[in-house]
Amino acid sequence: MKETVKLLQEKCRDFEVTIGSVESFTGGEFAHTITSVPGASHFFKGALVTYATEEKNRLLGISYHDIDVNGVVSGEIARQMADSGRRKLNVDYCISFTGNAGPEVMEKKEAGEVYIAISTYEGTEVYDYHLKGKRREIQHKAILIALDLLLSQIEKINIQKQG
Repeated sequence: MKETVKLLQEKCRDFEVTIGSVESFTGGEFAHTITSVPGASHFFKGALVTYATEEKNRLLGISYHDIDVNGVVSGEIARQMADSGRRKLNVDYCISFTGNAGPEVMEKKEAGEVYIAISTYEGTEVYDYHLKGKRREIQHKAILIALDLLLSQIEKINIQKQG
């Protein structure tokens, strides 16, 4: 995983972009993974861990109505988390995580149902996954997926800008 973070760091430096994160079920583990590699301060501006529903409302401005309609484990809430985080952290790319790491069903959603969103100035992409494993394995898998998604997004958008 460290090699992927180093590659992300290199791409952010090359394209002069910044990233941030808004995390729920990963509990700040994505930010920890990024900051465990020296030099993260050059591209990673920060993270918001909004584990509790009320913090999604208070810190991110996500309405209780949207949460009631969609559930916190949903693509729509992941999108709003990423969009709000990008604005609040003032970053080029903000990634968000919401999901059910288990072990029990939550909001009628099985353990392993995960939504990851990436917000950029060009728009927001939402990805959904159904991951297998125990709680820590699901969190770890989501972080690995997110690193790859971020790398792909950064390369795609910046290559389009150059071309």
